[in-house]
Amino acid sequence: MRLSGKVTIVTGAASGIGEATAVRFGKEGARVVVCDVNAAGIDAVVGEITAAGGEAVGYVVNVTDKAQIAAMVAGVKAQWGRIDVLVNNAGIVADAQLSKMTDEQFDRVIDINLKGVYNCAKAVVDIMTEQGSGVILNASSVVGLYGNFGQTNYAAAKFGVIGFTKTWAKELGKKGIRSNAVCPGFVATPILQQMPEKVIQAMEERVPMRRLAQPEEIAAVYLFLASDDASYINGAVLSVDGGLVI
Repeated sequence: MRLSGKVTIVTGAASGIGEATAVRFGKEGARVVVCDVNAAGIDAVVGEITAAGGEAVGYVVNVTDKAQIAAMVAGVKAQWGRIDVLVNNAGIVADAQLSKMTDEQFDRVIDINLKGVYNCAKAVVDIMTEQGSGVILNASSVVGLYGNFGQTNYAAAKFGVIGFTKTWAKELGKKGIRSNAVCPGFVATPILQQMPEKVIQAMEERVPMRRLAQPEEIAAVYLFLASDDASYINGAVLSVDGGLVI
């Protein structure tokens, strides 16, 4: 097992890429901390991991709430004594063109997708430093590399996450902590269920592979980066987009 005994926190883990990542990590021997704002979803993912023979615990965590994050980190440290991996996956979209975007839309996306990443990393960095080891994995996006129509707020957040990743790689590498980012393209997650079929087809046609990614394909990349197989990868920004941006 590639993550045997590693204590791993996954935010936004009740659905989509976060759920797939939590489940895959559990199968690979990690002790998984399932964090989300959806209590029922947390219970379902914890149940799936434990039913497969893995170890998991769930916490209701809003990544904008430092008190909730601190309580979760303290609980994990008390239960398992360490924190080896943080997957900053939690995120939302609130799209609009610049002329129509509200301050509330902008602030909410920045608070969750950018400051939430900062909040969670800040909460675990001292523990990882004391251990002399750790991995921080951040969810960016191809939008964080190239921008996207109607996503001023989302692009700003995901560009910022890349900046976090590279900065932390420089600051924390000497302390045994690796920091990397993953930039998914179009992924078949529950968010897409709200979109018309013709929009999804248009998305598929833009990808050279002519299909959307499955959440499990993104989870496999997180697994590699979290494992010792990636022990010399630090500060990387890895696109997982089927060739979308070629």
